Amino acid sequence: MALGGTELEHFLTYAEANKGLSVNTLRAYSQDVSQCLDFLSRQGVQRLDDVTLEGLRAWMAYETRGRARSTMARKTVAVRAFFAWCFDHDVLPCDPAATLMTPKIPENLPRVLNQEQAERLMDETESEAGAGRFSSRSKQEAIVLRDAAMLEVLYATGIRVAELVGVDVGDVDFASRTLTVTGKGDKQRVVPFGAPASKALEVWMREGRPVLLRASDAGHIVGDRGGGVEDRGSGPAEGGQSGRLQAVFLGARGSRINQRVVREVVHDKAARAGVPDISPHALRHSAATHLLDGGADLREVQEMLGHSSIRTTQRYTHVSMEQLKERYAQAFPRA
Repeated sequence: MALGGTELEHFLTYAEANKGLSVNTLRAYSQDVSQCLDFLSRQGVQRLDDVTLEGLRAWMAYETRGRARSTMARKTVAVRAFFAWCFDHDVLPCDPAATLMTPKIPENLPRVLNQEQAERLMDETESEAGAGRFSSRSKQEAIVLRDAAMLEVLYATGIRVAELVGVDVGDVDFASRTLTVTGKGDKQRVVPFGAPASKALEVWMREGRPVLLRASDAGHIVGDRGGGVEDRGSGPAEGGQSGRLQAVFLGARGSRINQRVVREVVHDKAARAGVPDISPHALRHSAATHLLDGGADLREVQEMLGHSSIRTTQRYTHVSMEQLKERYAQAFPRA
């Protein structure tokens, strides 16, 4: 077996059971640690006991070529976690990665829409949807309603795109205008949404969603005639038939929508509205910034976004300050 292969399997099993890590994080940990151990093996290391800090630094120097600092920071965290587990569980007499330094990541401010641009994006999307104009819906019209609801919910709640595609019908409470989402580490939280999002979501679920539920698995391509992004379907339904029936947002073939389609929708709608090109995550950034601009408490925004550390949420206060400086420079005669 490869160097540390058995220990890595045990580490991943432990991390899944005790750390609440997501499937994606576990997959990244597995890949990152495997690449490190493979490098060490090629350097002649035959046992985990032979791993040294110098060897790990050599691995970092090798991996750093052409990689972003954020990627290297993630890889280093995974490797440090693995060797810390080995030490804590008496696999190793000492931890060779204990003093391995994580690369510092530049503090880049997140890209956001200003409030006027966000308003324009939402108005344009609502106009395309033409809520309430039809008594029966075609597949193209259903997709337009879906796209409008997705944008409204993303902006209104600030949830991640992965959280959006995972929302089930039972997670929506129209009476209290709240949404239950499952975030990183399978942690659930309840987030509020406003009247525009409620209206768009209700119209989609009442008039658009049943149309896509009836869509056959033949999966012919649905074009852009109704104003929506071309959707080639979202692949196999998550959770089989029951997962398909529970999902709020569906692909053109009637299964749970995937993240790629959501991203395409956001890019397309931004272009149509004439606002800067953004991603779903940029809508999340925009929502957080506008909440803080409006006087929301930092802790409340942290809870709404599902940030484990308030330092992550504090980044948006810097964004607000930068925007304030720009407005000050433009408007104040003695700026």
